Amino acid sequence: MLAEVAAAALICLDAGHGTAPEVGRQREPIGPGSSSLKIKDPGGARGEAPVALAIARRTRALLLARGLRVAMTRNGVGYRGGNRERARFCNERGAALMIRIHADGSTDLSVSGISTLVPSHRRGWTDDIYGPSRRAGRILQEELVSATGARDLGVVERRDLTGFNWADVPAVLVETGFMSNRREARLLRSAAYQRRLAGALARGAQRFLMR
Repeated sequence: MLAEVAAAALICLDAGHGTAPEVGRQREPIGPGSSSLKIKDPGGARGEAPVALAIARRTRALLLARGLRVAMTRNGVGYRGGNRERARFCNERGAALMIRIHADGSTDLSVSGISTLVPSHRRGWTDDIYGPSRRAGRILQEELVSATGARDLGVVERRDLTGFNWADVPAVLVETGFMSNRREARLLRSAAYQRRLAGALARGAQRFLMR
């Protein structure tokens, strides 16, 4: 059964941030037909972009080993698009799931934990992906917390994320920890912890596909 699923399914991995500065400062519509604009890439938490890319690369290797097809919105620094382009990249490839990989930050340096963001229900924007995105979010959050023992910050709906509002495929955004927390930042930069996160993402994607 998995072989049949793998032959057709594609997982789109979006390593957060890493946009070229001159592009990241530009603005784009928050959703189709919207006059509300958001900056393409505010840069993320300090050290987030390389951590997100490292986790994405490890996840890609595990998914390929399971026989799944994988596409990555970026595989280096200096990405030339914004979140709308990242969503379109996954849309055009007919992804079974778009996994956006990030790490969080807070002015409260004691805050730690993992959360998974999913689209809120917005008619004309996310109503077609709302249900499967929530299901994927619950699965991935469960796998991530189980694999790491991190504090469970839950599944959180967001209506203000450009990458969700332009998506036509199920989409989630995993906040794999806080770069602002000294202990968690150290873990996120370590190969061993990245492998645990990648394993959780790969298992979660596989569970989602086996519905």
